Amino acid sequence: MIFKDRVDAALRLAKKLESLKVEDPIILAIPRGGVVTGDVIAKELGARLDIIVSRKVGAPYNPELAIGAVMHDGFFFPNTDIIEALNVPREYIDREIKSELKEIERRLTKFRGSLDYRLQDRSVVLVDDGIATGATMFAAIEWVTRQHPKRLIVAVPVGPRSTIEKLSRLAEAVVLEAPQFFNAVGEFYNKFEQVEDYRVIEILRQYGYQSKK
Repeated sequence: MIFKDRVDAALRLAKKLESLKVEDPIILAIPRGGVVTGDVIAKELGARLDIIVSRKVGAPYNPELAIGAVMHDGFFFPNTDIIEALNVPREYIDREIKSELKEIERRLTKFRGSLDYRLQDRSVVLVDDGIATGATMFAAIEWVTRQHPKRLIVAVPVGPRSTIEKLSRLAEAVVLEAPQFFNAVGEFYNKFEQVEDYRVIEILRQYGYQSKK
């Protein structure tokens, strides 16, 4: 399955989420591409859009290899197998977490103007435009679960089958395409342009968020 763009993928996802309208869900998107997807879904469901930022922590000498991901409040979701295989020192992990926390705070402050969330007893739909290793999504799932939502659904257009299977054990999953062979999210889109900060800010302003510099 190939999507025209993020809007096309989001409209297809929204059709599979229509039953959630009665639950007044919160659509929680991962910036930046996921915000475009989340905006379309929120509008289709008549729901509120919010964002959540989790940042990948890269391995020494190979920053693209995730040894885990961290949330805005310092919660770290480790990829234990890789950490142990590479014998990554705790000092390195702590240093990288500290660095990523600064970027998370910058993004949340810039995009939504606050670090506060109220998700308890709400139906939450975690949205992104696709997942690969899933490190940031797994961290987000774990963090949201700790906020005691009434229900947690993960909605993504595409992700590798092995990752989706793991994800499905942690939350309800709505996925349009889960191929066994997977290289990158962008290969499943005809148009997959970079989403800039200003676009995220424009979208969130429609929901009443006031960004701060």
